[in-house]
Amino acid sequence: MRSLITGGAGFIGSHLCEALLARGESVIILDDLSTGSVDNLRSVRKHPNVLCVFESMMNRSLLCELVDDADVIYHLAAAVGVRRIIESPVRTIETNVRGTELVLDCAAKKSKPVFVASTSEVYGKNAAVPFRESDDIVLGPSSRSRWSYATSKLLDEFLALAYWNEKGLPVVVGRLFNTVGPRQTGRYGMVLPTFVNQALEGSPITVYGSGQQTRCFSYVGDVVESIVRLMSSDKAVGQVVNIGNDQELSIMGLAEMVLAATASSSPILFIPYDEAYAPGFEDMARRVPCVEKLFSLTEFRPTTPLHIIVESVVEYFRKRGQPASESATAITAA
Repeated sequence: MRSLITGGAGFIGSHLCEALLARGESVIILDDLSTGSVDNLRSVRKHPNVLCVFESMMNRSLLCELVDDADVIYHLAAAVGVRRIIESPVRTIETNVRGTELVLDCAAKKSKPVFVASTSEVYGKNAAVPFRESDDIVLGPSSRSRWSYATSKLLDEFLALAYWNEKGLPVVVGRLFNTVGPRQTGRYGMVLPTFVNQALEGSPITVYGSGQQTRCFSYVGDVVESIVRLMSSDKAVGQVVNIGNDQELSIMGLAEMVLAATASSSPILFIPYDEAYAPGFEDMARRVPCVEKLFSLTEFRPTTPLHIIVESVVEYFRKRGQPASESATAITAA
């Protein structure tokens, strides 16, 4: 079995590569390194069953060639991070929508199975938690770029399901909820690595808003296991599936957990959203997945306790030497 991972040098993609290799598979990594890093591939780059191609997936001829060489496609490449999305909405929309369209079109020519990574962001302002895959989508106005990411990923979902319904392309859509773990960085506003970096440096831990907003954090290894199992399940084809841990914690609680894990004396600094982003920025009070569908399809659900995940992230940054801290956000795109 040979798998193509778009965005394979990214946080989740590199962990997925390791998992597939451990199963005896061959892997093709396609990544333009705009958000991914060669450093993430340190353990696999020289593996005999890995081919790394550092090029844009917008190169259609190359993409189709790599798709033809693969048995399964894991499409993870996307614009990531709330700050990047707000500052570069054009790139966000073009990367997410055009990239997914190209992957699906190339895969459809030879009916190659495709996993499409979506996000909990598509639930938008829906307040009926836990979120179920059949729930209504409630997004904000198009005048606010904050919603461009959710809209682009929702269009990705519609495209994927259209290819399944009209062309018979076997697709699975996974809505990821706040995936965290070693190798994730705070470069694009991801909350856990940013908190850890700040705590290790002794800098203020910057919490946006009140800190009472809650999220559910999933260990990257559990998310990868969920993805692999979904792509091995015939029942998952043509389905949209939540992937996440359903245990929620406030962002303030996360900050306190990080302080305890690092034995840091860093103060907690609260920053209003209007100062962090722009006037009128909207955040969601809760984001909790219902994972019954995932379990029914795979007999698996993410359960790694958050304190274990935090400890693994702290250990990772201590071993490599934490980079300069960046401002934290209370939300993440996936």
